[in-house]
Amino acid sequence: MILEHDGKRPRLAAGVRIAPTATVCGDVHIGPGTSIGFGCVVVAESGPVRIGADCVIMDTAVLRGTRRHPLILGDRVLVGPRACLVGCTVEEEAFLATGATVFNAARISRRAEVRVNGTVHLRTVLPAEATVPIGWVAVGDAAEILPPGAHERIWEVQKPLDFPRTVFGLDRPPAGESIMPQVMPRYAALLRRHLADRTVPEDHQEGGMA
Repeated sequence: MILEHDGKRPRLAAGVRIAPTATVCGDVHIGPGTSIGFGCVVVAESGPVRIGADCVIMDTAVLRGTRRHPLILGDRVLVGPRACLVGCTVEEEAFLATGATVFNAARISRRAEVRVNGTVHLRTVLPAEATVPIGWVAVGDAAEILPPGAHERIWEVQKPLDFPRTVFGLDRPPAGESIMPQVMPRYAALLRRHLADRTVPEDHQEGGMA
């Protein structure tokens, strides 16, 4: 499904394949020869998505651009099933395996790998040709690559990266308080803008559906 959002339509280069059950929404540009698999969601929620040439976005992956952080994929990138990428930059020939998660303002450098269920945290820079092992976490600039049980060290590096300010533009609440009463009404209102989305007819689409 190809959707117009906030007056902007996806732009598909020649030879793009969009599976029938995939959704591509809003200010999304997809380069030539790229494949978007079954059940994928590629959405310019409040900021653009730019996907290069000859990429493979496998079934059920989710890619989102945000107002503060566009989502940018270079050429010849593989994004595995169930991967989730939000507002990040992925350089050429990177490999993101099944279940990989990459957060806002992170950068995956050229030919780096994030293996099954690996995580690259917000504002983290993963160097060229680096590898995040299965289930491990990369955090920081430059990244420390840590096992999932290293909770205290992960938090020590992650806390100053400031998730609430980076993602929501808000200060971290005092201990014992929640940011959710501020965030959720605003976020829900943003998502309600999708009520006005319009399906783009096939005769107005570039690229292809297959």
